[in-house]
Amino acid sequence: MNAETDRFLAVTLDVRVSTYDIDYAGHVSNISYFRWLEDLRLKILEEYFPLDELMQEGYMPILAGSQIKYKRAIRLFDKPKGEMWISDITAATMTFSGRFLVNGEICTEASHQGLFISSTTARPCRLPPRIVEAYKTWQEKK
Repeated sequence: MNAETDRFLAVTLDVRVSTYDIDYAGHVSNISYFRWLEDLRLKILEEYFPLDELMQEGYMPILAGSQIKYKRAIRLFDKPKGEMWISDITAATMTFSGRFLVNGEICTEASHQGLFISSTTARPCRLPPRIVEAYKTWQEKK
């Protein structure tokens, strides 16, 4: 749990808008948002449940669905800050919630459904027990 927030496994990331992130309309391309969101999801795993360890245990993370709401365009020279946390966990899925802010204003909100597949069967499996236990412990402390 991140002591600075009441969000489970919260992370932040200062994002650099590069010229290749800009589309023909002069704002950040949709694909860049997905890349930045992937960076945030990987940061959660790096900080709390290292991906290499999960994969050695046979858990392969995948996304089952994504939703993004654009509230304001992000443009070249903006300095967005990304935030992400896990907002819900079931036996087999995790919901990642995230957003990008510029100068404290929410520009984009996103939600992603994540799950794990078994490296041996390539089929969906239950979440790693240590993730479920960490979530239960966090909920009890709320």
